[in-house]
Amino acid sequence: MAANFTPPIPPTATVHMAVQPLSYLLGTWRGQGEGSFPTISPFNYTEELKFSHSPNKPVIAYSSKTWKLNTNQPMHSESGYWRPQIDGTIEVVIAQSTGLVEVQKGRFDAEQRIVKLKSALVGNASKVKEITRVFEMGNGELSYVVEMATNLMELQPHLKASLKKL
Repeated sequence: MAANFTPPIPPTATVHMAVQPLSYLLGTWRGQGEGSFPTISPFNYTEELKFSHSPNKPVIAYSSKTWKLNTNQPMHSESGYWRPQIDGTIEVVIAQSTGLVEVQKGRFDAEQRIVKLKSALVGNASKVKEITRVFEMGNGELSYVVEMATNLMELQPHLKASLKKL
């Protein structure tokens, strides 16, 4: 007679305690944005951001894809990882489709639902010297502002968008 086999019950998946303060970001967000910089023509775009989390791991996977607003033609993509710390600091690595790589450090405020990042390193970029990103949650929308500095210009506004969770 064959013995009955009962597979083990997997442990309950939980959000890691370092990720919990930013768990409001988890999911897919979509919306519109606009970009500009003194050396380029202004443009509008549609964006989809995804924040995902492997249970019990202290990291958030991040990806972004953008399309031209009027034609839906692909524009830009980037992906990386956010590593929030229990003390309110955060480390972020992002690889862009252009080959540019960012290592950012910053802080988050769980109550205010704001994340402020500043590049500690911008790699593989001949012109870009610094990037800052500020993500803020309010009125059910996630908005962000990206500023950029080049070897010819100080930090200036570059991108801003407002997204809603799908």
